[in-house]
Amino acid sequence: MEETPVTIEQIKHAAETIRDFVHKTPVLTSATLDGFASQAVDRDVKLLFKCENFQKVGAFKIRGATYAIKRLLETIPNPSALTVVTHSSGNHAQALALAARQLNVKCHVVMPRNAPAVKKNAVQGYGAAVTECTPTLEAREATVKEVMNRLQEEATHRGEEALVRFVPPYDHLDVIRGQGTIAFELVEQADEMGTPLDIVITPVGGGGMLSGVSVAAKGLRSNVLVFRAEPTGASDAQASFRSRVFHPSVQPKTIADGLLTSLGDITFPLILENVDDIFTVTDEEIAKAMKVIWERMKIIVEPSSCVTLAVVLFSSEFKERIAKLQSTNQSLKIGLVLSGGNVDLGSCLALLSNI
Repeated sequence: MEETPVTIEQIKHAAETIRDFVHKTPVLTSATLDGFASQAVDRDVKLLFKCENFQKVGAFKIRGATYAIKRLLETIPNPSALTVVTHSSGNHAQALALAARQLNVKCHVVMPRNAPAVKKNAVQGYGAAVTECTPTLEAREATVKEVMNRLQEEATHRGEEALVRFVPPYDHLDVIRGQGTIAFELVEQADEMGTPLDIVITPVGGGGMLSGVSVAAKGLRSNVLVFRAEPTGASDAQASFRSRVFHPSVQPKTIADGLLTSLGDITFPLILENVDDIFTVTDEEIAKAMKVIWERMKIIVEPSSCVTLAVVLFSSEFKERIAKLQSTNQSLKIGLVLSGGNVDLGSCLALLSNI
């Protein structure tokens, strides 16, 4: 039998390894939002928000980036020779830059020219070098190769040892294991609050968090349902999941700019094995959910985070799925992962003013 590529034991190891380098983010609740959710699905609901917007760099990505570098350092005899390279439009770029700085490793990031300025500035602020490229996946990958070759050649010319390693944003086993620590914490925190989870919902883009969280949640609580949320304008994951045939993300269009990428060769099979369903919501519904969180919970989250609440409040398919669950006298406990809070405030305020 083929060995499972990601296990709960590996995610526990990741949690122990990165503990001193990341925040254990809080789980927040809101009686008002519980009421909105209960009304939406015609059932008593208790929502638990895992607030990765309070994580270092303002997003969950620091978890996978840190664990990936820590694992690389275990295999390298001369850590000072290591340079990690990646391509990212924002959150993974910031995460790898900060993780590298914390672990005394050099970092170089390829970013598309249209990436938000706030994210480019943050990457450079964490000490990473930035190379811009045309905003296509092909250009990103080609530029990464150019950068890696150049770094290797420059080191050789100086007579120095250079170990240049690529750390992708999501389709990487150690990145996935690191992201799975979100659920490792969430399940434990929910139990401590006396509200053991029935359902966990996370956003889905490339599927790194999706894969890790689903393995961890199912590994800790086999009866937990794991759902994923994505925009209708970037619904390749739902199409891939339901047909069980990979569908790439082609010209996605959504305000949830962190959810534009396709599933990966590693993440797609893990999703098929561990996820119960994927639901979609419109940009208008995402914006409405974001406005509710900003106004009622008084926290800043980015549009990509808000797809989880939007599914609970607005998805008719989700409501139908909930109606099929066995009814009990207890509240339905739903854990929602708020994946990040890195926003252009001007753009978001303009967006919210129209809702």
